[in-house]
Amino acid sequence: MAVDQENVSKILSALSHPLRREILEYLSEKEEGSFTDLMNALNIDTGKLSFHIRNLAVFLEQTPTGKYRLSKTGENAIVLIKDLEAWAIETELAKKKTSTLPLASFKKRAYAFLIDFAIAFALFLALPYSFSSLIPGRLFFLDINLILFLLLFWAYLTLLEGFAGQSLGKRIIGLKVVRTDGKRLFYDHVAVRNFGKVFLLPFDLIIGFRLKDRRFMRYFDKFSGTTVIDLRPPSSFSNSAKPP
Repeated sequence: MAVDQENVSKILSALSHPLRREILEYLSEKEEGSFTDLMNALNIDTGKLSFHIRNLAVFLEQTPTGKYRLSKTGENAIVLIKDLEAWAIETELAKKKTSTLPLASFKKRAYAFLIDFAIAFALFLALPYSFSSLIPGRLFFLDINLILFLLLFWAYLTLLEGFAGQSLGKRIIGLKVVRTDGKRLFYDHVAVRNFGKVFLLPFDLIIGFRLKDRRFMRYFDKFSGTTVIDLRPPSSFSNSAKPP
């Protein structure tokens, strides 16, 4: 089926204004909001807000109480906006130093790690019986099981991050591994950084903490010249309303 390019242009035009994107992001975060809520959150007057809401008609619907919320189309628009914001950050990698990029918080990196650990563990359990369950009910009783799991975990992280800078956990949370010099990331960089994460995590974190550099939460990140950036920085609506 041919795509109506005129409709595509209309959608992109409607999302081109930053205030309209802020309206959609606000409703995505708050789930619903009144006209007054939007006016206060965006710090704009009645006429301007009415104009932008009219231009967002296809993305919005009203509740029985008269509040605004996202329609299905609006929810899809949020996905598009988040992807565009992530791409915009990625285009800055070649032009900016990592100190000016949104570095990932320890909390988000921990969540990504736990997701990746769970995925790798599930893969490990799916291995042939002779590898993953040498002694039923005592998975890591033999050293070989622990070694095999750590090797699998290291390979899983290295292959995915080397390919696209993101493991599945990082992709879900919205993080990406980059080089601190802004150059292209290669497999040798992620192999080194993940060696510390998988095999020497306590040492890696302790030394990384003592470095007192936000780019390097782990020592092996500094050793490999990598850091982790946040492709989905916190929304401005998580804090107080924007100043005039």
